[in-house]
Amino acid sequence: MEATIGDTEAIAAARGGDQEAFCALVGRYQDVAFRAAFLVVRDAALAEDVVQEGFVRAYQNLGRFHDGEPFRPWVLRIVTNLALNEVRSRARRHGLLERVARFRQEPPPAPEHEAEMDEERALLWRAINELREEDRVVLYLRYFLDLPEREIALAIGRPPGTVKSRLSRASARLRDVIERGYPGLRPARARAEAPRG
Repeated sequence: MEATIGDTEAIAAARGGDQEAFCALVGRYQDVAFRAAFLVVRDAALAEDVVQEGFVRAYQNLGRFHDGEPFRPWVLRIVTNLALNEVRSRARRHGLLERVARFRQEPPPAPEHEAEMDEERALLWRAINELREEDRVVLYLRYFLDLPEREIALAIGRPPGTVKSRLSRASARLRDVIERGYPGLRPARARAEAPRG
């Protein structure tokens, strides 16, 4: 199997039983799938399990994949749904308050090429984690994984118009959280104009 094989060819070959072709897809998308899972479950070992299960399900469901659609958002949808299911299951097991406390206490992972996160990004991470799950997911997919709205729509199984409105509402809620609890994240001009007390 050539390393340069495209997704369409790899999917066709994998449907025909070529496991090496599917391994090429896994190699291509496992990092972004891991980041998506980790952003939801916030546990590296659990995220690895979710990703592994996600690719197993993707392989089992290749017959349901629509030719012509991009593979990345399709597999991210599977992984994201599994991660959300795991979080819901964990919340039922441990209770909502424990989960929220863990989100607030656990620092985000360092980016691939950075040793440490700067303070502003860490604060932003904390602010985002105060949002509800639905808002966090669309913000993560858009701004942390840099997916376009069309791919987010495919990943969460909603129409593009819904994604646009969800992003807008999630961004507005994030601004409210920042205004209330993270004044250091406000733009410099807004900080200067804010009343001092």
